[in-house]
Amino acid sequence: MMRKLVVAFITVVCLEAAPIAADSARGARVFEILSCIQCHSINGTGGAVAPDLGRSIDRNFTPATLAATMWNHAPIMWAAMRERNIPMGDLDDQAAADLFAYFYSVRFFEKPGDAARGKTVFESKHCADCHGLTEARLPAARPVAQWESIGQPVALATALWNHAATMRAAFADRNLKWPALTSQDLTDLLVYLRNLPPIRAASNRVEISSGAEGEALFRSKGCGGCHTGRLALASRFQGKTLTDIAAAMWNHQPLMTSAPAAFTPLEMGEVTSYLWAVQFFQDAGDPGAGRRVFTSKRCVACHEDAASGAPKLGGKALSAAAMVAALWHHGPQMLNQMKASNIPWPHFEGAQMSNLIAFLNIRN
Repeated sequence: MMRKLVVAFITVVCLEAAPIAADSARGARVFEILSCIQCHSINGTGGAVAPDLGRSIDRNFTPATLAATMWNHAPIMWAAMRERNIPMGDLDDQAAADLFAYFYSVRFFEKPGDAARGKTVFESKHCADCHGLTEARLPAARPVAQWESIGQPVALATALWNHAATMRAAFADRNLKWPALTSQDLTDLLVYLRNLPPIRAASNRVEISSGAEGEALFRSKGCGGCHTGRLALASRFQGKTLTDIAAAMWNHQPLMTSAPAAFTPLEMGEVTSYLWAVQFFQDAGDPGAGRRVFTSKRCVACHEDAASGAPKLGGKALSAAAMVAALWHHGPQMLNQMKASNIPWPHFEGAQMSNLIAFLNIRN
Protein backbone atom coordinates (compact mmCIF):
# COMPACT_ATOMS: atom_id res chain seq x y z
CA MET A 1 0.00 0.00 0.00
CA MET A 2 1.37 3.38 -0.94
CA ARG A 3 2.41 5.82 1.69
CA LYS A 4 0.09 8.80 1.90
CA LEU A 5 1.97 12.02 1.43
CA VAL A 6 1.34 15.10 3.51
CA VAL A 7 1.47 18.06 1.16
CA ALA A 8 2.66 21.57 1.85
CA PHE A 9 2.73 23.42 -1.47
CA ILE A 10 4.87 26.52 -1.27
CA THR A 11 5.95 28.50 -4.29
CA VAL A 12 6.90 32.02 -5.26
CA VAL A 13 4.60 34.55 -6.90
CA CYS A 14 5.85 37.96 -7.96
CA LEU A 15 3.19 40.43 -6.85
CA GLU A 16 5.25 43.46 -5.93
CA ALA A 17 8.77 44.47 -6.76
CA ALA A 18 10.05 41.44 -4.83
CA PRO A 19 8.59 37.93 -4.83
CA ILE A 20 6.58 36.69 -1.88
CA ALA A 21 5.89 33.13 -0.79
CA ALA A 22 2.55 31.56 -1.61
CA ASP A 23 1.44 28.54 0.39
CA SER A 24 -1.36 26.16 -0.58
CA ALA A 25 -2.07 25.24 3.04
CA ARG A 26 -2.87 28.89 3.72
CA GLY A 27 -4.79 28.97 0.44
CA ALA A 28 -6.99 26.10 1.59
CA ARG A 29 -7.87 28.14 4.69
CA VAL A 30 -8.62 31.19 2.51
CA PHE A 31 -10.95 29.01 0.44
CA GLU A 32 -12.89 28.24 3.62
CA ILE A 33 -12.65 31.68 5.30
CA LEU A 34 -14.04 33.44 2.23
CA SER A 35 -16.86 30.84 2.15
CA CYS A 36 -15.92 29.71 -1.36
CA ILE A 37 -16.44 26.18 -0.08
CA GLN A 38 -20.13 26.86 0.55
CA CYS A 39 -20.76 26.96 -3.21
CA HIS A 40 -17.68 25.37 -4.79
CA SER A 41 -16.19 22.00 -3.97
CA ILE A 42 -12.68 20.63 -4.44
CA ASN A 43 -12.67 17.01 -5.58
CA GLY A 44 -16.13 16.47 -4.15
CA THR A 45 -15.61 18.26 -0.82
CA GLY A 46 -17.70 21.39 -0.44
CA GLY A 47 -20.83 22.90 -1.94
CA ALA A 48 -22.67 21.75 -5.03
CA VAL A 49 -24.07 25.11 -6.19
CA ALA A 50 -21.04 26.05 -8.31
CA PRO A 51 -18.54 23.91 -10.29
CA ASP A 52 -16.09 21.56 -8.59
CA LEU A 53 -12.73 23.32 -9.01
CA GLY A 54 -10.73 20.13 -8.57
CA ARG A 55 -12.55 18.04 -11.15
CA SER A 56 -10.66 17.30 -14.35
CA ILE A 57 -12.54 18.88 -17.25
CA ASP A 58 -11.58 19.86 -20.76
CA ARG A 59 -9.73 23.07 -20.01
CA ASN A 60 -6.31 24.57 -20.46
CA PHE A 61 -6.17 27.22 -17.77
CA THR A 62 -3.32 29.61 -17.16
CA PRO A 63 -3.36 31.88 -14.10
CA ALA A 64 -4.51 34.75 -16.34
CA THR A 65 -7.36 32.58 -17.67
CA LEU A 66 -8.41 31.83 -14.11
CA ALA A 67 -8.29 35.55 -13.26
CA ALA A 68 -10.39 36.32 -16.35
CA THR A 69 -12.91 33.61 -15.46
CA MET A 70 -13.27 34.92 -11.91
CA TRP A 71 -13.62 38.47 -13.25
CA ASN A 72 -16.35 37.45 -15.70
CA HIS A 73 -18.20 35.49 -13.04
CA ALA A 74 -17.87 38.08 -10.28
CA PRO A 75 -21.24 39.92 -10.57
CA ILE A 76 -23.18 36.63 -10.49
CA MET A 77 -21.02 35.40 -7.62
CA TRP A 78 -21.56 38.54 -5.56
CA ALA A 79 -25.33 38.35 -6.12
CA ALA A 80 -25.37 34.70 -5.01
CA MET A 81 -23.39 35.61 -1.88
CA ARG A 82 -25.86 38.38 -1.01
CA GLU A 83 -28.79 35.99 -1.44
CA ARG A 84 -27.16 33.55 0.99
CA ASN A 85 -25.97 36.25 3.40
CA ILE A 86 -22.36 35.21 2.87
CA PRO A 87 -19.97 38.01 3.91
CA MET A 88 -17.37 39.11 1.36
CA GLY A 89 -14.35 39.01 3.63
CA ASP A 90 -11.06 40.45 2.43
CA LEU A 91 -8.62 39.09 -0.11
CA ASP A 92 -5.29 40.89 -0.30
CA ASP A 93 -2.41 40.10 -2.65
CA GLN A 94 -0.89 37.57 -0.27
CA ALA A 95 -4.16 35.69 0.27
CA ALA A 96 -4.85 35.69 -3.48
CA ALA A 97 -1.40 34.21 -4.14
CA ASP A 98 -2.06 31.54 -1.50
CA LEU A 99 -5.42 30.78 -3.12
CA PHE A 100 -3.76 30.32 -6.51
CA ALA A 101 -1.18 28.02 -4.91
CA TYR A 102 -4.02 25.97 -3.42
CA PHE A 103 -5.70 25.67 -6.80
CA TYR A 104 -2.40 24.54 -8.27
CA SER A 105 -1.89 22.01 -5.49
CA VAL A 106 -5.18 20.29 -6.31
CA ARG A 107 -4.12 20.07 -9.96
CA PHE A 108 -6.50 22.77 -11.25
CA PHE A 109 -4.05 23.80 -13.96
CA GLU A 110 -3.20 20.30 -15.17
CA LYS A 111 -4.66 19.20 -18.48
CA PRO A 112 -7.28 16.43 -18.28
CA GLY A 113 -6.21 12.86 -18.98
CA ASP A 114 -7.86 9.68 -20.19
CA ALA A 115 -7.37 6.33 -18.48
CA ALA A 116 -8.01 4.28 -21.64
CA ARG A 117 -5.31 6.19 -23.51
CA GLY A 118 -3.07 5.81 -20.46
CA LYS A 119 -3.41 2.03 -20.54
CA THR A 120 -2.34 2.10 -24.19
CA VAL A 121 0.68 4.24 -23.29
CA PHE A 122 1.65 1.87 -20.47
CA GLU A 123 1.68 -1.05 -22.89
CA SER A 124 2.92 0.59 -26.12
CA LYS A 125 5.83 2.38 -24.41
CA HIS A 126 6.95 -0.97 -22.92
CA CYS A 127 6.35 0.08 -19.30
CA ALA A 128 4.32 -3.12 -18.80
CA ASP A 129 7.25 -5.25 -20.02
CA CYS A 130 9.10 -4.65 -16.75
CA HIS A 131 6.62 -3.14 -14.29
CA GLY A 132 3.68 -5.19 -13.14
CA LEU A 133 0.68 -3.39 -11.69
CA THR A 134 0.58 -5.19 -8.34
CA GLU A 135 3.42 -7.74 -8.57
CA ALA A 136 7.01 -7.44 -9.78
CA ARG A 137 7.79 -8.82 -13.23
CA LEU A 138 11.52 -8.22 -12.91
CA PRO A 139 13.50 -8.22 -9.62
CA ALA A 140 14.75 -4.67 -10.11
CA ALA A 141 11.44 -3.21 -11.30
CA ARG A 142 8.99 -2.41 -8.54
CA PRO A 143 5.30 -2.88 -9.34
CA VAL A 144 3.21 0.24 -9.84
CA ALA A 145 1.35 -0.26 -6.57
CA GLN A 146 4.63 0.41 -4.73
CA TRP A 147 5.46 3.67 -6.51
CA GLU A 148 5.36 6.40 -3.89
CA SER A 149 5.64 9.01 -6.64
CA ILE A 150 2.46 8.11 -8.49
CA GLY A 151 0.47 11.06 -7.15
CA GLN A 152 3.34 13.52 -7.00
CA PRO A 153 4.68 15.08 -10.22
CA VAL A 154 7.88 16.29 -8.52
CA ALA A 155 8.57 12.89 -6.98
CA LEU A 156 7.70 11.22 -10.28
CA ALA A 157 10.14 13.45 -12.16
CA THR A 158 12.79 12.55 -9.57
CA ALA A 159 12.16 8.81 -9.95
CA LEU A 160 12.22 9.01 -13.74
CA TRP A 161 15.44 11.01 -13.66
CA ASN A 162 17.27 8.86 -11.13
CA HIS A 163 16.35 5.52 -12.70
CA ALA A 164 16.68 6.49 -16.35
CA ALA A 165 20.22 5.12 -16.64
CA THR A 166 19.06 1.67 -15.53
CA MET A 167 16.12 1.83 -17.88
CA ARG A 168 18.34 2.94 -20.77
CA ALA A 169 20.45 -0.17 -20.27
CA ALA A 170 17.36 -2.37 -20.16
CA PHE A 171 16.05 -0.87 -23.40
CA ALA A 172 19.46 -1.28 -25.06
CA ASP A 173 19.65 -4.96 -24.04
CA ARG A 174 16.34 -5.54 -25.80
CA ASN A 175 17.21 -3.38 -28.83
CA LEU A 176 14.35 -1.01 -28.07
CA LYS A 177 14.40 2.71 -28.75
CA TRP A 178 13.96 5.11 -25.84
CA PRO A 179 10.19 5.73 -25.69
CA ALA A 180 9.56 9.47 -25.94
CA LEU A 181 6.60 10.80 -23.95
CA THR A 182 4.47 13.81 -24.66
CA SER A 183 2.97 15.68 -21.75
CA GLN A 184 -0.42 14.26 -22.75
CA ASP A 185 1.04 10.73 -22.76
CA LEU A 186 2.29 11.16 -19.22
CA THR A 187 -0.96 12.76 -18.07
CA ASP A 188 -2.99 9.89 -19.52
CA LEU A 189 -0.59 7.35 -18.03
CA LEU A 190 -0.91 8.87 -14.57
CA VAL A 191 -4.72 8.95 -14.78
CA TYR A 192 -4.72 5.25 -15.72
CA LEU A 193 -2.33 4.23 -12.95
CA ARG A 194 -3.99 6.35 -10.26
CA ASN A 195 -7.33 4.72 -10.97
CA LEU A 196 -6.03 1.22 -10.27
CA PRO A 197 -7.69 -0.17 -7.10
CA PRO A 198 -4.51 -0.35 -4.96
CA ILE A 199 -3.62 3.26 -5.77
CA ARG A 200 -6.91 5.18 -5.70
CA ALA A 201 -6.43 6.31 -2.11
CA ALA A 202 -3.03 7.86 -2.83
CA SER A 203 -2.66 11.59 -2.35
CA ASN A 204 -3.00 13.52 -5.61
CA ARG A 205 -1.76 16.84 -4.28
CA VAL A 206 1.43 18.56 -5.34
CA GLU A 207 4.44 18.90 -3.08
CA ILE A 208 6.97 21.56 -3.97
CA SER A 209 9.26 23.82 -1.98
CA SER A 210 9.84 27.57 -2.08
CA GLY A 211 12.94 27.11 -4.23
CA ALA A 212 15.18 29.02 -1.83
CA GLU A 213 17.99 26.48 -2.29
CA GLY A 214 17.22 25.79 -5.93
CA GLU A 215 19.89 27.97 -7.54
CA ALA A 216 22.69 26.47 -5.44
CA LEU A 217 21.48 22.94 -6.19
CA PHE A 218 21.16 23.71 -9.89
CA ARG A 219 24.84 24.63 -9.94
CA SER A 220 26.16 21.95 -7.57
CA LYS A 221 24.42 19.18 -9.56
CA GLY A 222 26.16 20.40 -12.71
CA CYS A 223 23.02 21.63 -14.50
CA GLY A 224 24.32 25.18 -14.70
CA GLY A 225 27.31 24.11 -16.77
CA CYS A 226 25.14 23.41 -19.82
CA HIS A 227 21.90 25.29 -19.27
CA THR A 228 23.04 28.87 -19.78
CA GLY A 229 22.35 31.44 -22.49
CA ARG A 230 20.11 30.03 -25.20
CA LEU A 231 19.95 26.73 -23.31
CA ALA A 232 18.72 28.36 -20.10
CA LEU A 233 15.71 26.54 -18.69
CA ALA A 234 13.67 29.19 -16.89
CA SER A 235 12.13 30.71 -20.02
CA ARG A 236 11.35 27.23 -21.37
CA PHE A 237 9.18 26.58 -18.32
CA GLN A 238 6.88 29.51 -19.07
CA GLY A 239 3.33 28.35 -18.37
CA LYS A 240 4.32 24.68 -18.02
CA THR A 241 2.79 22.31 -15.51
CA LEU A 242 4.87 19.88 -13.51
CA THR A 243 3.67 17.04 -15.72
CA ASP A 244 4.95 18.96 -18.75
CA ILE A 245 8.33 19.28 -17.05
CA ALA A 246 8.49 15.61 -16.01
CA ALA A 247 7.86 14.53 -19.61
CA ALA A 248 10.52 16.92 -20.92
CA MET A 249 13.05 15.57 -18.41
CA TRP A 250 12.28 11.99 -19.44
CA ASN A 251 12.84 12.82 -23.11
CA HIS A 252 16.07 14.70 -22.34
CA GLN A 253 17.76 11.89 -20.42
CA PRO A 254 19.08 9.79 -23.36
CA LEU A 255 20.53 12.92 -24.99
CA MET A 256 22.95 13.51 -22.14
CA THR A 257 26.55 12.45 -22.79
CA SER A 258 27.36 11.66 -19.16
CA ALA A 259 25.40 10.23 -16.26
CA PRO A 260 23.54 13.07 -14.50
CA ALA A 261 23.58 13.66 -10.77
CA ALA A 262 20.81 12.06 -8.75
CA PHE A 263 18.23 14.13 -6.88
CA THR A 264 16.06 13.56 -3.85
CA PRO A 265 12.40 14.64 -4.27
CA LEU A 266 13.11 17.59 -1.96
CA GLU A 267 16.07 18.67 -4.09
CA MET A 268 14.07 18.26 -7.28
CA GLY A 269 11.32 20.39 -5.76
CA GLU A 270 13.81 23.12 -4.89
CA VAL A 271 15.29 23.17 -8.40
CA THR A 272 11.89 23.01 -10.07
CA SER A 273 10.64 25.93 -8.00
CA TYR A 274 13.75 27.97 -8.69
CA LEU A 275 13.36 27.52 -12.44
CA TRP A 276 9.64 27.37 -12.87
CA ALA A 277 7.32 28.62 -10.14
CA VAL A 278 7.57 32.35 -10.79
CA GLN A 279 7.44 31.74 -14.53
CA PHE A 280 4.17 29.83 -14.20
CA PHE A 281 2.36 32.63 -12.43
CA GLN A 282 3.68 35.32 -14.76
CA ASP A 283 1.90 34.97 -18.11
CA ALA A 284 3.82 36.35 -21.07
CA GLY A 285 1.35 38.94 -22.34
CA ASP A 286 1.67 41.58 -25.05
CA PRO A 287 1.70 45.15 -23.62
CA GLY A 288 0.64 46.65 -26.95
CA ALA A 289 -2.39 44.39 -27.15
CA GLY A 290 -3.01 45.09 -23.46
CA ARG A 291 -3.21 48.81 -24.17
CA ARG A 292 -5.99 48.10 -26.67
CA VAL A 293 -7.79 45.94 -24.10
CA PHE A 294 -7.51 48.76 -21.56
CA THR A 295 -9.28 51.07 -24.02
CA SER A 296 -11.82 48.68 -25.55
CA LYS A 297 -13.03 47.39 -22.18
CA ARG A 298 -13.52 51.04 -21.16
CA CYS A 299 -11.11 50.88 -18.23
CA VAL A 300 -10.07 54.37 -19.37
CA ALA A 301 -13.52 55.75 -18.51
CA CYS A 302 -12.69 55.65 -14.81
CA HIS A 303 -8.99 55.01 -14.44
CA GLU A 304 -8.05 57.90 -16.73
CA ASP A 305 -10.56 60.29 -15.17
CA ALA A 306 -9.41 61.78 -11.85
CA ALA A 307 -12.98 62.97 -11.16
CA SER A 308 -14.22 59.38 -11.04
CA GLY A 309 -12.28 58.65 -7.86
CA ALA A 310 -10.73 55.53 -9.44
CA PRO A 311 -6.95 55.24 -9.04
CA LYS A 312 -4.58 55.56 -11.97
CA LEU A 313 -3.38 52.03 -12.64
CA GLY A 314 0.27 51.09 -13.06
CA GLY A 315 3.44 51.69 -11.13
CA LYS A 316 3.72 48.29 -9.49
CA ALA A 317 4.27 44.75 -10.69
CA LEU A 318 1.07 42.76 -11.03
CA SER A 319 0.25 39.10 -11.44
CA ALA A 320 -2.99 37.27 -12.17
CA ALA A 321 -3.37 36.63 -8.44
CA ALA A 322 -2.99 40.35 -7.69
CA MET A 323 -5.69 41.12 -10.27
CA VAL A 324 -8.05 38.77 -8.45
CA ALA A 325 -7.25 40.50 -5.16
CA ALA A 326 -8.04 43.87 -6.74
CA LEU A 327 -11.28 42.47 -8.15
CA TRP A 328 -12.33 41.08 -4.79
CA HIS A 329 -11.40 44.20 -2.86
CA HIS A 330 -12.72 46.89 -5.21
CA GLY A 331 -15.07 45.00 -7.53
CA PRO A 332 -18.47 45.50 -5.85
CA GLN A 333 -17.95 49.27 -5.60
CA MET A 334 -16.67 49.34 -9.17
CA LEU A 335 -19.73 47.41 -10.38
CA ASN A 336 -22.07 49.94 -8.76
CA GLN A 337 -20.19 52.87 -10.31
CA MET A 338 -20.28 51.23 -13.73
CA LYS A 339 -24.01 50.63 -13.48
CA ALA A 340 -24.54 54.29 -12.53
CA SER A 341 -22.52 55.35 -15.57
CA ASN A 342 -24.28 52.82 -17.83
CA ILE A 343 -21.00 51.03 -18.55
CA PRO A 344 -21.29 47.25 -19.01
CA TRP A 345 -19.22 44.95 -16.83
CA PRO A 346 -16.16 43.95 -18.91
CA HIS A 347 -15.61 40.32 -19.83
CA PHE A 348 -12.14 39.02 -20.64
CA GLU A 349 -10.63 36.07 -22.42
CA GLY A 350 -7.50 34.62 -20.85
CA ALA A 351 -5.19 36.17 -23.44
CA GLN A 352 -6.83 39.56 -22.96
CA MET A 353 -6.25 39.40 -19.21
CA SER A 354 -2.64 38.35 -19.77
CA ASN A 355 -2.11 41.24 -22.19
CA LEU A 356 -3.80 43.71 -19.85
CA ILE A 357 -1.52 42.67 -16.98
CA ALA A 358 1.52 43.07 -19.24
CA PHE A 359 0.40 46.59 -20.19
CA LEU A 360 -0.24 47.63 -16.60
CA ASN A 361 3.17 46.30 -15.58
CA ILE A 362 5.01 48.68 -17.93
CA ARG A 363 2.70 51.63 -17.41
CA ASN A 364 4.04 54.53 -15.35
